[in-house]
Amino acid sequence: MADSQVVVIETDKGDITLELYPELVPDTVANFLAAVDAGFYAGTIFHRVIEGFMIQGGGLDGDMREKPWDQKPVKNEAANALPNERGTIAMARTGDPHSATTQFFINTVDNASLNYKSATSWGFGYCVFGAVTDGMDVVDAIEGVTTTSRLGHENVPHEPIAIKGVRRA
Repeated sequence: MADSQVVVIETDKGDITLELYPELVPDTVANFLAAVDAGFYAGTIFHRVIEGFMIQGGGLDGDMREKPWDQKPVKNEAANALPNERGTIAMARTGDPHSATTQFFINTVDNASLNYKSATSWGFGYCVFGAVTDGMDVVDAIEGVTTTSRLGHENVPHEPIAIKGVRRA
């Protein structure tokens, strides 16, 4: 269904089903769905896994190269978002609060330190745009993998965890 607000992340560890929150963070959901609809996530990996924190993916390929995305970064809507709690998905970004493009992370614990506090570069937080409705066991399995350093990146799964694709359900 073209207007579905449910997506499935297909990984080589299993599927993760997400419900998205367009009513809270419409620009963030639209940005994510644009990447989904473009088939962008096929061939990316979960490239950063920190036990007791989160799993991050959606921007690098298996060779740890950034996959190019030609859209503008999305405005950070974290002030309107739900908290970064276990099972929520949020946009990853750089130190610039309005720099999120395609990378996302799934919180494996409650991460209150990532929530919006103020409209400053340090206080903006990370915008939650959905939550896992099925497949938290897959998230937990990914969180439990052995990690290493690779090509200047820390907390990289020793064995790559492929994102085969993300599709609307």
